[in-house]
Amino acid sequence: MPRGRRALALGCLGAAAFAVAAGAHIWARHIEIHRYTLRRATVPVLPAGSAPVRLLHISDIHLMPENDRKLAFLRSLAELEADVVVDTGDNISSPQSVGPLIEAIGPLLRIPGAFVMGSNDLFAPVRKNPARYLLPDARTAGFSAPDRPVDMPVQELRTRLAEHGWRDLTNRRDASRAGDLVIEWVGVDDPHLERDRMPAPDGTRAAAEESGAGAAAELRAEGAAESTAQAQQARPALRIGVAHAPYRRVLDALVDDGCDLILAGHTHGGQLCLPGIGALVTNCDLPRSQAKGLSAWRGVPLHVSGGLGASPFSDMRLANPPEATLLTLLPRPV
Repeated sequence: MPRGRRALALGCLGAAAFAVAAGAHIWARHIEIHRYTLRRATVPVLPAGSAPVRLLHISDIHLMPENDRKLAFLRSLAELEADVVVDTGDNISSPQSVGPLIEAIGPLLRIPGAFVMGSNDLFAPVRKNPARYLLPDARTAGFSAPDRPVDMPVQELRTRLAEHGWRDLTNRRDASRAGDLVIEWVGVDDPHLERDRMPAPDGTRAAAEESGAGAAAELRAEGAAESTAQAQQARPALRIGVAHAPYRRVLDALVDDGCDLILAGHTHGGQLCLPGIGALVTNCDLPRSQAKGLSAWRGVPLHVSGGLGASPFSDMRLANPPEATLLTLLPRPV
C-alpha cells in the first residue's frame, strides 16, 4: 500500500477508535449511570411448606443530595411491596445525604429489614487513579488502619436506620420475622476495611430446626411476652448472612456458620464492563464471574448486588446499569 494511503488508513482507524471511546464515555457517564434497573430472581432456600418471601436487596447507593433520579428510583421501590429489605452498605457519598436517603426509603423502613455499612459510609470519597483497580489489591496505604479517623456521619446513619426497626448487623446477630417465617441474621462490619468479626454463636440454630422456635434472638431484642407467644408458633428459621464486601474469608465463615443465603454488595458488578466479557475487576478476591447476581459459594446461594451508584469521582457505568434486586425466596424442592 502506498505510504499516503497507509497514513490515511491509520488516520481513519485512529479517528474511529477515538469516536468509539468518546461515545462509550458519554454513554457511561451521562446515560447508563442513570438507567436504574430492577432485577428479579428466585431462590429455593425456605423450609418446606413456607409461603414465598419477597426480599428486596439494595446496595452501594453512593448518594449525593442532588441525585434526583436516583432518589426517585429509591422511592419507587416501595411499590414492590417486599416482605423484607436488606441494605448491604455504601449508602452515602456526602454528609448531607443522610436526610434525603432516609426520606426516599421511608416506606421501606416500615418493612422488616437489616443492614451493614460499607467503607463509604465511614469515609468520604476521594479521587483515585482508576488503574489501581487492576492491581491485586486496590487499597491505598492506611486504608484499613483501625485508627483512621471517620469523617462521615455513619453513627447518625446507623441510628436513623435502626430506629425504624431495621436490624444493625455490624458484627452481630439478630432476628426478625417476615410473615410466619423467622429470619436469623448474621452480619459483619466491612471486610474491605478489615473490620469484619464473626459474632459468637448463639445456639439458636439447632433449637429452630428442632422445634420451630427460632425467634429467640428477636424475642430478646423485643422483650415482649406477646412476641414470645407468636414466635413459638413460627416456622423454622432461615439464616441469612450479610456483608458489604464479599471477600472469600467472609463467605467461608458465613457458610461454616450455617447460612442458607448470603447477601453482599461492594463490587458494583465490575462497574465498567465489556460486552461479552463482563466484569474486569471485583475490588476484592471474589472471582470476576461472580461480580454480580445470583451464584453459589460452597453450595450456598450467594447474591451480590451490582449496586445503585458509584463514587462521585468515577460516576459512570458501562454494560452494567445500576440495579436493585427483588429476590423471591421459595421452599426448597422436596
